[in-house]
Amino acid sequence: MRLHAYESSRSYKEKVKFYHDKKLIKRVFNPGQQVLLFNSRLKLFPGKLKSKWSGPFMVKHVHPHGVIELVDPAADDPQRSWVVNGQRLKHYVGGEVERLSTMMNLVDL
Repeated sequence: MRLHAYESSRSYKEKVKFYHDKKLIKRVFNPGQQVLLFNSRLKLFPGKLKSKWSGPFMVKHVHPHGVIELVDPAADDPQRSWVVNGQRLKHYVGGEVERLSTMMNLVDL
């Protein structure tokens, strides 16, 4: 009976790990890229329309196992950096969207 419980627990843990790993998104970041940071602790002004993404920040260094070192280019001290988990980041495409909309306006003419 103990062996059966051990096997059942092990198979359950494997299924949960598979489900969790399936939800993780593989993103590749390179130094010099601009990214947005997800701030889950932002509770100052709760509201539906308040964005939880802050930034853009610049990637300074990519460490192994998904650790990313960020720098805020708009800060008064550009040398100050901090380390975050790569799952809390997404690529910033603000500039590309503006260029794309400009191209679409040129095509319409």
